[in-house]
Amino acid sequence: MGPAEGTTRGGERIGYIPTGYSHREEHMPSNVEIKARIADLPKVAALVATMSDKPPKTLQQRDTFFRCSTGRLKLRELETGEGELIFYDRADVTGAKQSDYEITPVADAVTLKSVLRQALGETVVVEKTRVLSLVGQTRVHLDTVVGLGTFLELEVVLRPDQSPAEGHKIAEGLMSRLGIRESDLLATAYADMLKELAAQIEVSSSPRLSGSRAF
Repeated sequence: MGPAEGTTRGGERIGYIPTGYSHREEHMPSNVEIKARIADLPKVAALVATMSDKPPKTLQQRDTFFRCSTGRLKLRELETGEGELIFYDRADVTGAKQSDYEITPVADAVTLKSVLRQALGETVVVEKTRVLSLVGQTRVHLDTVVGLGTFLELEVVLRPDQSPAEGHKIAEGLMSRLGIRESDLLATAYADMLKELAAQIEVSSSPRLSGSRAF
């Protein structure tokens, strides 16, 4: 994340990223994000279509996460064989939250994934179908995640002159227009949800200790 306006990110056409941004600058670009579980994907998609000026774009995405001492590090593989190495840092809280990020294009995603696996260790893989729409400066994601279900993500891409508070206001306004309730909101990333699910499955499949004693 951080390419200029009109470039792509994970196969997504970015609605707005500050033009002329340099990765050598002190501050990383920021989003204000909301994630929610949705039960009726077609209904929400129909509402989003009334707000967006352009048709949605459907993307197949595979994100491999790696061990990282701070924030999260993932490699997103694209259908072209290329990819993007993405680092981001955000709090695990429900409701609108700021996410700071960096992104680097990768020519050979498969080779880099092998190197990162050996150097850092892989933690989880997230596979999803993403339907992307643009509403003003907000990327609206309707995600169907393998093993988890259907979700809505709002990413308000902050302009250089905007505060996080302004981004929160935009995200919360869209949430209201889309009928998303506070009880629908989620705090954790898909990667964390999948790890938690895997841990629950492991516990449930473990042999139960019997009350008898072995002699």
